[in-house]
Amino acid sequence: MIKIFFRPTFVRQVNKLDEDLVEEIHEKIELFKHKNNHEMLKVHKLHGRFSNCFSFSVNYKVRIVFEYCSANEVAFLVIGDHDVYK
Repeated sequence: MIKIFFRPTFVRQVNKLDEDLVEEIHEKIELFKHKNNHEMLKVHKLHGRFSNCFSFSVNYKVRIVFEYCSANEVAFLVIGDHDVYK
């Protein structure tokens, strides 16, 4: 199981979101903790200035950007629509 750390920016962004979306985020994070769900979540490596990061979809609009701290530890950096990549 993957251990997740939450950067302060990520926590602030989640706290500003609608309650229904936050519930969906928690469901996807629970799925993410098990590596066998990563294909279903469409986990993928990013490029450019985020070349050391990965991302997965919460829904068609919202993504979570994260980085690996170790093989079984990740840090969630930001959450949002495609503007998080800018």
